[in-house]
Amino acid sequence: MTKRWVLQQPAPAAVEKLAAATGLSLVAAHILAARGLTEPDQAAAFIAPRLADMLDPFLLAGMEEAVERLVVARTAAEPVCIYGDYDVDGISATALLVSGFTALGLQAGYHIPNRMDDGYGLNGDALKLIKERGVGLAISVDCGITAIEEAELCRSIGLDLIITDHHQPLPELPDAVAIINPHQSGCRYPFKGLAGVGVAFNLLVALRSRLRDLGVLGDNGPDLRQWLDLVALGTVADLVPLTGQNRLLVAAGLQRMGDSCRVGLAALKQVAGVKGAVSSGQVSFQLAPRLNAVGRLESAVPGVELLLSTDPAQAALLAEELDAANLERRQVELQICEQADAMLVAQDWTADRRSIVLWSPDWHQGVVGIVSSRLVERYYRPTILLAALEDGTAKGSGRSIAGFHLLNALHGCAAHLLRYGGHRVAVGVTVKPGCLEQFKEDFEQAAAAALTPEQLVPELVLDAELSPADLQPGLVHELQQLAPFGMANPEPVLLLRQCRVSAIRTFGDNHLKFTIHLGKADCQVVGWRMADQADLPAVVDLACVPELNSWGGEERLQLRLKAVRPVEAVTCAAG
Repeated sequence: MTKRWVLQQPAPAAVEKLAAATGLSLVAAHILAARGLTEPDQAAAFIAPRLADMLDPFLLAGMEEAVERLVVARTAAEPVCIYGDYDVDGISATALLVSGFTALGLQAGYHIPNRMDDGYGLNGDALKLIKERGVGLAISVDCGITAIEEAELCRSIGLDLIITDHHQPLPELPDAVAIINPHQSGCRYPFKGLAGVGVAFNLLVALRSRLRDLGVLGDNGPDLRQWLDLVALGTVADLVPLTGQNRLLVAAGLQRMGDSCRVGLAALKQVAGVKGAVSSGQVSFQLAPRLNAVGRLESAVPGVELLLSTDPAQAALLAEELDAANLERRQVELQICEQADAMLVAQDWTADRRSIVLWSPDWHQGVVGIVSSRLVERYYRPTILLAALEDGTAKGSGRSIAGFHLLNALHGCAAHLLRYGGHRVAVGVTVKPGCLEQFKEDFEQAAAAALTPEQLVPELVLDAELSPADLQPGLVHELQQLAPFGMANPEPVLLLRQCRVSAIRTFGDNHLKFTIHLGKADCQVVGWRMADQADLPAVVDLACVPELNSWGGEERLQLRLKAVRPVEAVTCAAG
């Protein structure tokens, strides 16, 4: 899809001031200033995030009540049950609280719902079963903020409920012992972007603090940094902003993944082909999909068991199971994607439509969310895909584009929905029997009212413009300091204008390589899976990422291609 190139343009004076104060290059200072980091202390804190800058977890509304109830459970040796979600955020949060609570002296078990049988969130039958097993306290992670009826059920059967979640609440909150969610009204915790596992980690930190104050931990308790790998795993996978508190938690957690990896993650790295240090990109594209796959296709329990495992042999078997499930998931995903494309052709879908809503009884409800993402990449429209079920309902997931708040759009379609939830860019939804066509049209009307034609053309954001003199190894090292990359902190993409091209060739599995001439020096450009763009004009503009390529004991600067086009004007976005 053709994209509109937009060059970020912060105020030049702010860039020069930041570079002078920090010693950064003008390119790095330009990138930071464009991301709102114009003061030297802001830039320093961003480049070197510290766990010492963690906010007080007791700023989270509901934390005091939750910790008080957990102390009672610990004193009485009362079993508690962690009720998780089946995605990576929920899996990692569940493993974190089960192992963390156990280390703090509680009796902790867990329940993960089955996506197909139990559905998303708290399930009444499962809660009854938890109570029948002698549990007096259930703690949700990554779910529960809209569970009004389920909370009432817990009250009626004598099961205390603590809700920890990070999704948007409704005006009415569940009647629980405590609710910890930074989005709830009146919460003083200033950072609102935590993932579910981030909320859970704050609960663990607060509980250890209280137990230390009570003098019941002896040696002051376990070092909670050992759980930061799980925090990083769930936070990166859930596509929350990698800024603020998330940035410092993920930076520390990624380091632990490489240095002192838990047994289960070591096994997962092995099957995923990840060696040594772990980047946020490797979490997103190699580790997280394997953990997600079992929860999408069947039960997420093997994922939790892998993260809890202390036996290398057991962990290896579980990791192999997850790897096989991921392969199956990819095959199912490809099949659904092809069918969705064929449906759009059969329905004469045209670009004047503002949305995509498709459904089929043959689709797997655990995979349609991934395919929604693929269709958004291809067509750049808010997309919802649904599996039509035997009871007449349709259950699925949606993904959005910039400028369109998906959850808000569903509020206007609520008459056709049994349940829904999520946030701006991703939702889960269940459509009532007989309502699919009307839901499709109402959703289209919501998208048409909110989106202009300009918003339907995706942007390629260029973080700064390079001159040939900027292309030095030192720039690559500066850019690496801006990692970890992810939502709200993407990997910088840089503009290089009017490059003379030569030696164009394709290689390997659909890859592209060519040379550009920069004054007296040449530089190689590599475009992974971009061989279809090999017919290049003599002079081009590049959107690229500078990197160092090590070969034969020598490091050479090269450019990783993100996009290429004939020379033309670039839209500027003023800072």
